[in-house]
Amino acid sequence: MGPIGVWAAAATVSGVPSTVHALVTGGDALAATRAAGALLGAPTVPRGVAAHVAVSAGWTLVLRAAARRWTGSGVVGGAVAGLAIAVLDLEVVRVPAIRALPRLPQYLDHVVFGAVVGGLSTRAVTGRSRRVAGRRGRRRTGPNAPLWTFHRG
Repeated sequence: MGPIGVWAAAATVSGVPSTVHALVTGGDALAATRAAGALLGAPTVPRGVAAHVAVSAGWTLVLRAAARRWTGSGVVGGAVAGLAIAVLDLEVVRVPAIRALPRLPQYLDHVVFGAVVGGLSTRAVTGRSRRVAGRRGRRRTGPNAPLWTFHRG
């Protein structure tokens, strides 16, 4: 799956934990979306959607680049990365509207995002590297390629 597909999948499902939490507790299901809008000046749904699109696209690119570097990280590595992103997004960057949200569902949103990106990116990287490595007569490239090669003389 390409980067846009990975981003779309992760961005779509990453809000499920906080949405379910809001629905179960009788809260506002769009509160997190509005709060994200504060990143763009005002806590509104349109700005929140725009902020979510931009932020999730940026983190998708970062995590996909990391997946190319550290193959085998997969879902678990992505989830750990999502947790690290949550600490940065929720604790370091201090936006009052975001800090007012319930913490656990927000952390879970980030973990789900990272797990989806990690899982889909690892599959994409692994699939591509197998195709490249399987071609005869061509030099192996990609994340699993050796750093050096020995040529028989």
